[in-house]
Parts: sequence; structure tokens; C-alpha cells
Amino acid sequence: MSNVLYLVIPCYNEEEVLPETSLRLREKMEGLMKQNKINEKSRVIFVNDGSGDGTWELIKRLHEKDKLFGGINLSRNRGHQNALLAGLMTVREYADMVISMDADLQDDIDAIDEMVEKYLSGTDIVYGVRSSREKDTFFKKATAEGFYKVMNTMGANTVFNHADYRLMSKRALEGLSQYGEVNLFLRGIVPMIGYSTDVVYYKRGERFAGRSKYPVGKMLSFAVEGITSLSTKPIRIITTLGFFIFLVSIGMLIYSLARHFTGATIVGWTTLMVSTWAIGGLILLSLGVVGEYIGKIYLETKMRPRFIIEQFLNDKD
Repeated sequence: MSNVLYLVIPCYNEEEVLPETSLRLREKMEGLMKQNKINEKSRVIFVNDGSGDGTWELIKRLHEKDKLFGGINLSRNRGHQNALLAGLMTVREYADMVISMDADLQDDIDAIDEMVEKYLSGTDIVYGVRSSREKDTFFKKATAEGFYKVMNTMGANTVFNHADYRLMSKRALEGLSQYGEVNLFLRGIVPMIGYSTDVVYYKRGERFAGRSKYPVGKMLSFAVEGITSLSTKPIRIITTLGFFIFLVSIGMLIYSLARHFTGATIVGWTTLMVSTWAIGGLILLSLGVVGEYIGKIYLETKMRPRFIIEQFLNDKD
């Protein structure tokens, strides 16, 4: 039997939660091995994304005590998406299937069983999707679901209520490796790969310990990153808006000429001020959106490495 499974788990200051996470994952992996669903060479790889606490030291101790656990230490903090990609690209040569998940135990690890079953039945990509948001506050639910709706409306096609809890086969990972952009948004890139896909629904729990790494401000920044990395729709919206304003200006020209020839040439101060501020605001907004794209082009042309691995711990045998 091949069926080597690797779990890839990005970690940023997760010292508080890792002992419990490793305990539960060991139990899950050993159970799957006993059922002969995965190979004994399967591993759990924690990716340390430049943590400022003792996360990496804890990962090293886990590796020393149990060969099931391994670790990747990035040279510095590169952000969640780059850390996740570093893990996926590093382990793809050792694994037949890879499941990515967060370290905070909010992703239901029991969904791993169903993901593996779907892989064994021939599916290349299995998305973990939240079945409900019953435990979320109204604000959290509204902002989270609004995030996905805005993303899809603006052209970044994502799986609704899916974060980065997913299974990918070796050939799906090979497909992912061909996407070389520096501005990463994996939730939008993975659906572009193609191949057979399926969904596993699960209830997302509360964080076991520590604080969320995605407050509202960072979520908004993440949304902008995803939209501008995957879609040119905002620029098209600006073009449409510019055309609409042009039509309005023609209407205003006709109106002004009519007022002139009827002798009523004094136009209200309010109309002038509103028009000036509105046009000025739209111009600045348009420049900002275009500048966002130019900035991304600038970063892409530099072809800087998306991550640098300082150390890789993995007992492959």
C-alpha cells in the first residue's frame, strides 16, 4: 500500500496550542494507520512561520520524541499563505496526498477520515467546508460570509465557507507548483488547477488556546490581496464608472447650454461643490485601485523567493 499522507500545519506563535494539537493528531494518524487507510510513513509537518515564542523549539522536541512529527523552519515570517505553500511544496515528493489545516484545532480533525476516503475513491482535491456558523457572533458571521460573497462578486472564485482545510493529491500539488506568482491567494488558485474535486462538511469549533491571527482588519487586507491577485474586475468597474460619468457630463453639458440660452446662467454653489468633491474622490479611488495592481506587477517582476527554508526536520523512513 502506498497512500502516504502528510499533514501540513502552518504555525505562528502557537506555543500554547501545539501540545494539544500534536496529541490529537497523533491519535488520529495512528487510528488511520491501524485501519490500513494510510501508510506508516505518513507524517505531520509543522511549518514555523517566524514565530516569536517557543513554537520552533517545541516542534523540534516533538520531532526528537516521535518520528511521526516533523518541522519546517522558515528563515523569517512570510505570512500564512507562503508558510502553507512552503510546506506543500516541500513534502509533495514524499506524499501521495497532503492535507493542510490550521494549528488552532478549530478545523474538525475527524473530517480527515472522510477526506482520505474520497481520495481513495479517486478524488484529487477535497475541500473542507464549514456546515454552519452557529457559534459565531452576528458580527463575525456577517463579516466572514460577506468576505466570501465579495470575493466571488469581484471575480476571485472561491469555495464558499472554505478556508485552507483541504486535501490535495500529488498530481494536484504538481499542478499547484506551476503557479509562480508572488502574490499568493491559495483559496482562489487551488480551484484553478482542475482535476476531480469534492467537499466534506464539518462544524468548526472554537480555538483551543491563543488568539486569532485573522482580526477584521487583516481579513479585509486578505480580501484585497485575493481580489487584486486573481481578478481584473475592479479595473473594469472603474472603466464602467468612468463611462457612466462621461455620460453624466454630456447630460450636464446639455443642461448648462439650455440654461445659458434661456438666460438662467447662475448655477447653484451646492451643485458645483458636490460635483467637484465627487469627481475628485472617484479619481483618487481609481488611482488607488490602479496603483494596487501596479504594485503587484512591481513585486511579480522582481521574482523574489516566496519563502526560504532554514531547516527541515523529517524522518522519512
